[in-house]
Amino acid sequence: MLGNEGEKIRHLLVIQDLEGERTVPLQETTYSLGRHPANTIVLASRSVSMQHAILLRVTVPETDQYGFQIIDGNYKGKASTNGLFVNGIKCFSHNLRNGDIIAFGSNKAQAKYYAVSDISEQGFSESGDVEDLSGFLSDQASPTYPFQTLAIDPNFEAATKSALARLASFPELIPNPIVEMDFEGTVTYLNPAATLKFPKLREVGTQHPILTGLLSGVNNLEKKSFVREVEVGAEVFEQSVLYLPESDLIRTFIIRDITEQKQATAELRQRDRLLQAVAEAANYLLREINYETGIHRALAVLGEAAKVDRAYLFQNHPHPVTGEIAVSLQFEWTHPSIKSTHHHWQNQLYEASGLARWYSVLSSGESINGLTQNFPVTEQEFLIRDGIKSLLLVPFRLENEFWGYLGLADCTFERHWSTHEESTLLTMAASIIGTRQRQLVEEKIRYQALHDVLTGLPNRVLFNELLSKTVPNATRNGESLAVIFLDLDRFKVINDTLGHTLGDQLLQSVAQRLNDSLRGGDTIARWGGDEFTILLPRVNDIEEVTLVAYRILQALEDAFYLQEHELYVTASLGIALLDNNSPDAETLIQHADAALYYAKDKGRNNYQFYSVSLSAKNPELLSLEKSLRYALERKEFTVYYQPRVNIATEEITGTEALLRWQHPEMGLIAPSVFIPLAEESGLIVPIGEWVLRTACSQNKTWQDAGLPPITIAVNLSLKQFRQPKLLEIIAEVLEQTGLEPRFLELEITESTAVEDLDFTRKVLKDLQQMGVSISIDDFGTGYSSLSRLQHLPCHNLKIDKSFIQDLTQDVKVAYIIKAIVGMGHSLGFKLTAEGVEKQEELEFLKSIDCDDVQGFLFYRPVSAKLATEILESKRPTL
Repeated sequence: MLGNEGEKIRHLLVIQDLEGERTVPLQETTYSLGRHPANTIVLASRSVSMQHAILLRVTVPETDQYGFQIIDGNYKGKASTNGLFVNGIKCFSHNLRNGDIIAFGSNKAQAKYYAVSDISEQGFSESGDVEDLSGFLSDQASPTYPFQTLAIDPNFEAATKSALARLASFPELIPNPIVEMDFEGTVTYLNPAATLKFPKLREVGTQHPILTGLLSGVNNLEKKSFVREVEVGAEVFEQSVLYLPESDLIRTFIIRDITEQKQATAELRQRDRLLQAVAEAANYLLREINYETGIHRALAVLGEAAKVDRAYLFQNHPHPVTGEIAVSLQFEWTHPSIKSTHHHWQNQLYEASGLARWYSVLSSGESINGLTQNFPVTEQEFLIRDGIKSLLLVPFRLENEFWGYLGLADCTFERHWSTHEESTLLTMAASIIGTRQRQLVEEKIRYQALHDVLTGLPNRVLFNELLSKTVPNATRNGESLAVIFLDLDRFKVINDTLGHTLGDQLLQSVAQRLNDSLRGGDTIARWGGDEFTILLPRVNDIEEVTLVAYRILQALEDAFYLQEHELYVTASLGIALLDNNSPDAETLIQHADAALYYAKDKGRNNYQFYSVSLSAKNPELLSLEKSLRYALERKEFTVYYQPRVNIATEEITGTEALLRWQHPEMGLIAPSVFIPLAEESGLIVPIGEWVLRTACSQNKTWQDAGLPPITIAVNLSLKQFRQPKLLEIIAEVLEQTGLEPRFLELEITESTAVEDLDFTRKVLKDLQQMGVSISIDDFGTGYSSLSRLQHLPCHNLKIDKSFIQDLTQDVKVAYIIKAIVGMGHSLGFKLTAEGVEKQEELEFLKSIDCDDVQGFLFYRPVSAKLATEILESKRPTL
C-alpha cells in the first residue's frame, strides 16, 4: 500500500457534449455511458446510442492500484450504433491511459481521461465543480506519467465480446462487499469491495460482526437464506446470508449501508420525543399560574426527553455589590444521579470569571455548544468542576435585551449536539420568554388595576385590600389605626377654567406633597377625582394623628407653579379611628367620609374627627336621594344611545344604552353622582329594569322600521346582577318587547364579575343558554386577570377608557392594551375600546386588531331620535 495519500492514483473523465463540459471523478467500479437517462454518465448527442459503452475498473496486477477499461456496447454485449473511437481509432475495448481522448460516434460527444496523483481527497471531490480542470490540477498537483494499466491479451477468453460484457456483473467489480466462508469458519473468498470495507475480516474471522452467528445455522438448514442487520463499529448494514450445503459454503452479500437510515430513524424518534416534550412543557407554562412552578416542570420534561443530565436556566442581572453584569442560575433540573450546581452559579461576573466569550456570543443571538475539552481553559474549569462533558446553551432575549440563556448538559458522554436539539432548545427558550412576557404583562395589568395611572398611587381597590388586611391585625394586637378621607377644595374650578391637562399636573404635584408629608409605613391612595384616602397604621394616640393631619394641610400651603400659573389649593380632611364605633374597614371609610363633609361644612381647609353625631348624611345628598326616589314615577329619566363601531369597516355593530337624569331644579345630574346613591339605596333595581325594558323596546322599534339589526348593550350594576329574579326579569322583558335574545348584550363590570366567580359563572351560564351576549365592562380597572375571566362564559371585553386616555402619553399603556387584545383574542373574546377620541388612538387600535370602538371620535351619546337618524343614514341603499 502507498504510505502517502498524495501518491494515490485518482481517475477523472472530462465530458464534452452538446450541454457543455463537465468533470466526473471516477470512484465507482462500473459506469454505463449513453444517451438514455438511466445511464450512470449521460451523453447529450444524437450520435450516441441509448447505451453506448461500459467503463470497468480493473486492478493492476501485483499492485493496489487500478485502471479503467472502456468497452463498446451495453451490458448484454450489444454494440453501439456509431462505434467507439479512442485517440481517433475505432475499437471494441481499450485500456485507458492518461490523456486518452474518447469519441462516442462523433466528436460532438467525447471525453478525455486523466490519471493523476499528488491530489488530496478534498481536491479530488471538488474537481467535478471546476470549469478549468487543467488549471485546477496544476494548482492542486502534478499529473503523473501515464502508468501501465492492465493489459489484456487479445487471444485471452476475457477479451471476447461476451466475456468483456460479463465482467460488468462479476463479483470482483460489484461495489457491494461479498464474503464466502466454509462450514469450518474459514474465509474462502473476499471480493475487492469486502477487502476495502472490512480490512481485518480475515484476521478476525468468525468473531467479526459480519460473520458472527453464521456457523450456528449450519445444524439447522430449514432456512437456507435470510436478511439481517449487522453493526460494524458505528456503521449498520443490511446483510443477505445464503447457506450452500452442496458447496459447503456460506455466502454473504452486503445489500446496503443503512447507517444513515438508522441514524435518521433515531433522530426522527428523538425529534418526535423532543417535540412532544416542548408541547407538554408549553402546556405547563400556559396552564400554570405560578411562573416558577411552570419553569421547573418545563425543564424536567425537557431534560428527561433530551436524555441529558442537566437542564437549567440562567438570568443576567447587575452584580449586587459592583453593579457589573453578572449571571445567576435561576432554575435547574438534574438527573437523579447528578448533584445540583445551583450554589456554584450565583452572581458570576462574566469578565472576572473568564466567561466573557459566553456573553459576547450569546448576546449576539448565537448558541454555544460543544465538548468540554474543546472549550477555552477558563471555561473548562467551570465545566469540569460540575462534571460536564458537553454543553449546549441558547440565548434568551426579552424586549430586545439579552436576558439570559437556557442550557442542556451531559455529564456521562461526550455528546455532539444535533441541529434539531439546538432548534428544540431555541423553541423552548421562546416558549419560556413568552411565558415571562405574559407574566410581566399581567404584572403590569395588575399594577394598572391596583394603581392610579395619573399619580402612580395605590387606587381604591388596593387601598381597600390593604385596609382589610390591616384592621384584623390591629384588632388582634390591641392596636389602633386611622383612616383619613381628603378632598381638595375648589379643585373643580381650577380644572374647568384652566383645563384638564393643568388639572392633572396639579393632582400629580399634590400627590407628591401628600406622600412626602406622611410617616414611613403610611399609605396614601387616590380614591378618585380629587379625593385621596390615607391609612395610618399603628396609631398610639390621637395627637399622633393630629400631627399628620396638620402636616398635610401645611404641605399644601405653598403655591404650585404650573404652566406659568401660580396656583393655591387647600384640602378638607375627615378622620376615623379604629374603635367600637368604627370596628371594620367598611365602617372606617364611611365614617371618614362623613367627617370629611363635616370639615367642608366648617369652612374647608381643616380636619375633623368622626363622632357618632356625624352619622347623618350631609343635607345635599339627603335631598338628592329623596328626589331620586320619585324620579322614576315622575318620568325624569331618559335613555341615551352611543353607537359602537367596527374598526375595520366603520359600520355600526351595536349601541349602548346610557341612563340620564334630568332633575327639574338641578338640571342634568351626572351618572357618577346619582348611580352610587341608587345603588346604595336599592333604587338601582327598579331603575335598571326600566332601562332594560326601554332599551329592548327601542331596539325592536328600529328593527320593525327595517333598519339593519344590531345589538343593544345594557349595564347591570352589582345589585342588579345579584338580585334573585334577574333571569326572570330579563326573560319577561324580552318576551314583552318581542326582541330576540341575540340582540341583547348585558354588561357587568370587571369587579362585579370576579367578586364571586362561582356565582358569576352560574348566572352567566344561564344567560348564555338564554341566548343573551355578555360583556365585561371597564376591563383593566378591577382586581382580576384574563386567566380568571377565561373561565366565564363571556363574549366581549370592553377596555376601560382610562387606558385609551393615556395611550398616547405613556408607551407602557400601549403595551398593556396590546397584551389585553392579544390575550383576549386568544381566549375567544371580542375586544371593544371605550373612550376613543383621537385619530391616533384609532390607528393604534386598528394596528393591534382591536374589533370595535366607542367614543367621541365617531359618536357621542345621543337621544333616541338622533340615534334613529344616525342608523337611518347607515341604511344600505338598493
